[in-house]
Amino acid sequence: MNKVILIGRLTRDPELRTISTGAVTASFSLAVNRPFTNQNGEREADFINCVVWRKQAENVAKYCKKGHQVAVEGRIQTRSYDAQDGSKRYVTEVICDNVTFLTPKSSDSSSYTNNYQNESSGNYQAPATDITTTDVSEDPFKDFGEEVVLSEDDLPF
Repeated sequence: MNKVILIGRLTRDPELRTISTGAVTASFSLAVNRPFTNQNGEREADFINCVVWRKQAENVAKYCKKGHQVAVEGRIQTRSYDAQDGSKRYVTEVICDNVTFLTPKSSDSSSYTNNYQNESSGNYQAPATDITTTDVSEDPFKDFGEEVVLSEDDLPF
């Protein structure tokens, strides 16, 4: 089975191209933090090349920018080509079947870019958010309806 799921931030704006058959493709690089720190206590990241096709490629190019966070699902693919100097080059990349945008639409992309740069240097602080809370000193379900009483005979197990 060849299945990959990654969550990370774009290291550059997606590059949109149309190939000779007319299909649209977008490529981008994703910075994915490792779940542990190195000997110096710093969190390192892996930079993974990703490719997405067709309508999803158009959407990624339109709505995602450097620093935006995305989740990708897909498969790992390797390919090779002959470089201009005659040497054989190998490429490993994720072919994305699905890209989910995790950066909110209303967010300023520059703040996410700055946070990404700080995150990769170990100086990351999550952006402040206003969280509204509910007072639970009063029963939130008091006007919900009448109480339902069940006996053990009513349960199917």
